[in-house]
Amino acid sequence: MQLDTVRAIVTGGVSGLGLAVAQHLVANGAKVALFDVNDDKGAAAVSALGADKARYFKTDVTSETDVAANVAAASDFLGGLNATINCAGILGAGRVLGKEGAMPLAQFQGTVMVNLVGSFNVAKAAAALMQHNEAGVDGERGVIVNTASVAAYEGQIGQAAYSASKGGVVGMTLPMARELSRFGIRVMTVAPGIFWTPMVDGMPDSVQQSLAASIPFPSRLGKPEEFADLVAYILRNTYLNGETIRLDGATRLAPK
Repeated sequence: MQLDTVRAIVTGGVSGLGLAVAQHLVANGAKVALFDVNDDKGAAAVSALGADKARYFKTDVTSETDVAANVAAASDFLGGLNATINCAGILGAGRVLGKEGAMPLAQFQGTVMVNLVGSFNVAKAAAALMQHNEAGVDGERGVIVNTASVAAYEGQIGQAAYSASKGGVVGMTLPMARELSRFGIRVMTVAPGIFWTPMVDGMPDSVQQSLAASIPFPSRLGKPEEFADLVAYILRNTYLNGETIRLDGATRLAPK
């Protein structure tokens, strides 16, 4: 798939990794629909990207009816839909047994709902439209790229909910790719390491420096544009399917 033919939904698209993906795609001739819940950032993103190339849709990714309606509306704006990049997510940090007692079940459920269920919710709604696209090279009709995390593999103390949610994203990648192959729809996942995102930006400088030092090479936080570049490569390379790619500078998370 050539980038100038991409008509994409990007969840979490008004900040962080999602915005970087949207910027990269638009710069290469694509059109994007930004799914998020921050109206102010959504307006700013559309202003920066251009109203002819981007549109913001306030979307709760955990709502089946909300997502179905906005995927249809996004497809109308885009003139079709052939790519979906799921970047919406929350950290959901918290110990199973903390100072205030056991973690409330609602906290665990909320993290899983956004990170895992939300990704599946958008992916299946997008696939329902993509299956009707005209087949391109190798019979391709669409691409879905989900975002996991290295915490799916080496979850730290306090990340039980987050790691479970991201491990679920990794786990559904291959079976989803196998199932959607008959429709010509590829499914890939990226598992980023420690990236410079709004989640990290608010941390003290000493913590950020410590995080950077823990990464073997290069010893720095990942750049959102590096994530976006990998997503763009996945869209272009038709033979990438059913796999999770770690993008982490060889880091392996310590227990805490």
